[in-house]
Amino acid sequence: MSWNDFRRRQQAIQTVLDDASRNPSEALTQVPAPFLDATDALRALQYKWTQQLTGRIGVALAETDDAPHADRVQAVTAAWRRTAEANPVLRDLLDRHESDPVLRSDMAREHRLLAVAAGLAEHTEPADDAARVGRAFRQLVRITPEPSPQCIGGRLRKLIPSF
Repeated sequence: MSWNDFRRRQQAIQTVLDDASRNPSEALTQVPAPFLDATDALRALQYKWTQQLTGRIGVALAETDDAPHADRVQAVTAAWRRTAEANPVLRDLLDRHESDPVLRSDMAREHRLLAVAAGLAEHTEPADDAARVGRAFRQLVRITPEPSPQCIGGRLRKLIPSF
């Protein structure tokens, strides 16, 4: 892929996201070139999400290596949430098409990544088992409210590493 091809794909992804921000249900009815169809665009959107999520997870885990009492589950949870907050239109578009068979294997890879990164599964475990754990983890991340810094539990968690 040349730089021109790369830039065209990035512009097309941005066009799809701009369309989705205006009309989410119609965003993939007409996809811009160089995408061949909605399937091609969905895969590119999932890839964009995965790149950003993987980067944030990498940073979060590197930071946990420096902190003796760091929690990998919390680090991966925060990374997923930061990625979703930074990309609300992308996340919404992918959520709208989550049941699309085109994304099934990509979603399974994302789920495995979450499970292994959070320490909930080992990379040696069967892929389907790790994906199931990661899918459950992601569902919990999405439905569990972020703890408020004012809550007692949040204060206690901040104090624990200081002992």
